Amino acid sequence: MKIVLGPASEELGEKIAELANLEPVRVAYKTFPDGEAYVRLKSSVKDEHVIIVQTTSAPQDSRLIQLALLAGASKKNGALRVTAVVPYLGYARQDKIFLEGEGASIETMAYMLNAAGIDDLVTVNVHSEKALKKFPFPAKTLSAIPLVSKYFVEKGFEKVFALAPDKGAMYIAKQAQRVLGGGVGHLEKKRDRHTGRTTQIGQNLDVKGQTVIVFDDIISTGGTIIGAAKILQELGAKKIFAACVHPILAGDAEQRILNSGVEEIVGTDSVPSHVSKVSLAPLIAKTLKAPKSG
Repeated sequence: MKIVLGPASEELGEKIAELANLEPVRVAYKTFPDGEAYVRLKSSVKDEHVIIVQTTSAPQDSRLIQLALLAGASKKNGALRVTAVVPYLGYARQDKIFLEGEGASIETMAYMLNAAGIDDLVTVNVHSEKALKKFPFPAKTLSAIPLVSKYFVEKGFEKVFALAPDKGAMYIAKQAQRVLGGGVGHLEKKRDRHTGRTTQIGQNLDVKGQTVIVFDDIISTGGTIIGAAKILQELGAKKIFAACVHPILAGDAEQRILNSGVEEIVGTDSVPSHVSKVSLAPLIAKTLKAPKSG
């Protein structure tokens, strides 16, 4: 088994290779003047089970193409099997048809990757686990919430309140609560499918004088976190933190969140940035080293 260090996740790939005791395969890559991508495996993968580590956060299109090209190159050069480790799976949020004329983009991406040569896929905190069941190959998602929660415990924040931004994310808050040991709850959230705007309501939340960590799978524009921070301040929360697995932080989202009263934003290296304070390497390495059934 060898691990291919995708251009978007070289540092994470190196950490996984070290923890899982796998030989790394480095990649030569560039973008041609016309915008097309080029990749080349710099060592042999013949007769190997190849693990490609490549996140597909922005620029999603370029990184997805790189992933597909790496899969194709692996198979062309004799790889027996290709597993894609995609910490952030681009296009995963469009997993249902909401308006007439739409498509389910996550399913389209899956079939594209399958055609490129990927045999199975591992991702982290995918938006909808049910969507993975429609993939043309085995796909599973891991949860990094316990790892993110452990970061706060190590900083001395035990027995703090874990808050989900909506009822659908309560499973995330409960995972955090099991590590943090404090209270747990959620806000009510409604989203306009045309504008994307959300409204939030805090009901029956006793957080007065408490430290609260708002947990979500993704922080993109920051609107949900900012809305939550406003409600928590009105309810008398002492300190507010924002935690997520995928810190997209589009545009000026980070500054707007911090300006809203949030003391710190904590994410993982599924999307590399200066707020990516938690590495997914231990979680992914453990999965790769686990014995496979059958």
